Parts: sequence; C-alpha cells; structure tokens
Amino acid sequence: MQSPADILKGIWTSVGGDPVALERVRLTGEEPQIPSSFRVAVAGQTTIAAAGLAAAEIWRLRSGEAQDVHVDTRHAVAECRSERYLRLDDKPPPPAWDAIAGVYRTGDGRFVRCHTNFPHHRDAVCKVLACEAEREKVQAALMRWKGEEFESAAYAAGGVVALMRSYDEWSALPQARALAELPLMSIERIGEAPPRPWPEGDRPLAGLRVLDLSRVIAGPVAGRTLAAHGADVLLVSGPELPAIPWLTIDTGRGKLTTFVELKSEAGRAQLRELLKGADIVSQGYRPRALAALGFGPEEAAKINPGIVYVTLSAYGHAGPWAERRGFDSLVQTTTGFNHAEGQAAGIDGPKELPAQILDHATGYLMALGAMMAKARQAGEGGSWHVRVSLAQTGRWLWNLGRLDGGLDTPDLTGEAVHAAFIESMPSGFGTLKAVRHSALLSRTPTQWSRPAMPLGSHPAQWPLRS
Repeated sequence: MQSPADILKGIWTSVGGDPVALERVRLTGEEPQIPSSFRVAVAGQTTIAAAGLAAAEIWRLRSGEAQDVHVDTRHAVAECRSERYLRLDDKPPPPAWDAIAGVYRTGDGRFVRCHTNFPHHRDAVCKVLACEAEREKVQAALMRWKGEEFESAAYAAGGVVALMRSYDEWSALPQARALAELPLMSIERIGEAPPRPWPEGDRPLAGLRVLDLSRVIAGPVAGRTLAAHGADVLLVSGPELPAIPWLTIDTGRGKLTTFVELKSEAGRAQLRELLKGADIVSQGYRPRALAALGFGPEEAAKINPGIVYVTLSAYGHAGPWAERRGFDSLVQTTTGFNHAEGQAAGIDGPKELPAQILDHATGYLMALGAMMAKARQAGEGGSWHVRVSLAQTGRWLWNLGRLDGGLDTPDLTGEAVHAAFIESMPSGFGTLKAVRHSALLSRTPTQWSRPAMPLGSHPAQWPLRS
C-alpha cells in the first residue's frame, strides 16, 4: 500500500510539480482517523498538502524564498468535515438534509439515493413519482419502479438521483471506461497570451483575482483555499439561485460575495467586466451551462487572454454521462463506495463514507490545478483550462486501497477537533468557530483576511490591487 508521501508525489508530479519541492513537505499522523474501509484521511491530507505545496512554490517563484509545508492527518480530516464542526454563536449546524433526501428501496430490490436539498430537484423527484414530498409516499411510489429506470427518468426530469451500484457494476459502464482513460486532473493550454507578471504582495496569491462561480462544497472549498493563500476571491451567485446556508457560511470565509443575474443581458455584461479583470475562474455549474451563456473556457480566453479557467464536473468531461448532474453523495452511491462500505460493515444496503471526501478532496485538487496553471501562465504565457471531476477523484481514492478493520476506528468527536484545530472569528452572521486551514506554511501562514458574509453583500467589482 502506498505511503502518504508516495501518494502526494503521484499527485504532485502528475501536474508537473518539481519533485525536489517534495523534500520540504512533512506529513504527520496515522490512518485511519475516522471509521471507513477507505483511505479517507490520507486522501484529505495529500490533496491539501499538494495545494499547500503549490502555494509554497508560487511564493518561491515570486520571492525566491523557499518554505516548508506541514499537514497533519487529523487536522486534514477535520477540515474535510469542516461543515460539521462549524459553530455559529456556539450553535451547531441544523440538519444537513431535506426531509425526503436519502436512500430508498425500489420495486426490483435495488437501492436509490435522492438528493433533494434544492427545491427544483425535490420537485423533479415528486413529479416523476407522482407523489407528495413525504418520505413514506416517496417510498411507496418507488416500489412501483425498477431502480435504473427511475434513475434515468429522474435525470430526464431535471432531478439528481443515483442507483446504488457495486464497483464491478460501475466499472462495466461506458462512463467508468471513459474515466479510466483520463488523468486525475487535466491542465490544457487553450489560447495564446503573453505571460503576466506576478503582482506585488506578501502572500503567495496576493493580488490575484479569482472569480468563484460555484455552490455547495467542492468549488467553494477551492475558492476558500485560494483565499487562505491571499487571493482576492469574489463569489458570484444569483439572487434566485438556491443555496445551503450553513455551507455558504463555512466556505465563504475569506471571500467577497456579490449577486449577478446571468439571465439578463445587464447581468451578463457585469460578468464580462469581472471576467476581464480576473486571473482565475473557478466554476461548478452544470456542464455546458456557462458556455450557453457565452462564458465557457474558450469564450473566457477570448474575453481575457491569459485566464486560468477551472471546470468541475460530477462525472468527467468525456463519456455518455459527461453532462449528468451530480453531488458527492450520489457519486459515492453510483460508483461503488456505498455498496463496498455497506458490505464492509455487514449491512444490507448502502453506507456513506464518513466525510464528503469526494467534494473536499476535489476542491483541494481544483485549487492545486488553478495554482499550477497560473504558475505556467506566469512562466510561459497562454490561457489554460483545468478540469477535475468528483468521479475521477473517486476513482483515485478507490485505487489507494482499503483498510482492514478501518470501520472499527472511533469517530473523531467534536471535542477532539475543537481543542486543537478551531479558531474563532467574527462574520456577517455572528461569531464563528470553524476549522483552521490545515496546510501549515513556514513563511506565509494561511489566514482568511475577510469574514464570511451573507450572499450578495458586496458590489460586483474587484478590490483595488495594492
């Protein structure tokens, strides 16, 4: 089984990182840290370390000064569950899931998972099933369906659901075979532009402008990570877009936030102006949704030659599911994790991983890709497109191997986390207690210099560069 250092080396060198830089990384702690048969803690630790190392390398490029990076396993896995440990005025988070979200049995004896936290997704499920949004009625209606047929019908209606598949079932699908041909992350040159000099600043990403067009966890975690290293991150949302308030608070640390209505020409003109001033765009919209509005990667590179454009998808950019919507919990279900974890636990049915690790690890990989592409831009010019997906991160996690007896690990309790890794800070919501960033850099410590604020709190403009 690969060591954490070897896993980090694999990530780092796959995106063109200098192997010599790995000598300045220290990975501490044991695995497992939380109950799972998968290497969840190490997945968090190594993706966070890779992003931290990218920030350290950018600082070296900017200042000539090398520095050390340290990531502890327990701190990393706590950060990969940061939404659980957040406290607002000492109050814990509300229930994470909508009343009808979760797992159901279907008429052919299979299991399906419904993701209904957004009202339009809940409405789509209820429309397909012709029932009210009550758990017992949803279950009764699903007994009249075969699992795979319901999955297809719900997606066609605009819902997001997943049939629980074994890993072998998933691996036999054309989508899994398409992913097997792709790297963990792709970084491609998509246009010509002169190199941009690094702006002035005393942190790795100081003066860099990041347009954050994402929601829920993975994309917002990427923006939060870039903000921790000094970037000016502007989260763009729409006044009508649904959001999950607790996640907005947790991942909003360090960011500015504004509303832009992309359905209007005036709003699209606003976004074009923001795009002209950006260095990095990070987006997790449904595949091709932004391209249809004129803001896909190639269009962005024409509007702003030299841009770094990061795209997150659920199932990858190739294959028949390339345009399929999805969330961490659904990708876990359909790609074999929930089936395998259930089997390891000896239960009949799905068992979730003990963290939204596909989301969090993918968020750190997005931040890594953004920084590595930005370093290339500064050195050789060009416009760049970075692509990552939850399913490809899952494929990578699966290939790290399994832990015998991992499910016997005691869970990481709130007290153990709060004693070591929590910081208190003001916000636009009240006093927050939240997990600090777990990549410790010796010369440019991470920090969020802006408080989390309610969506739309700031004007749709960039702060002045110092």
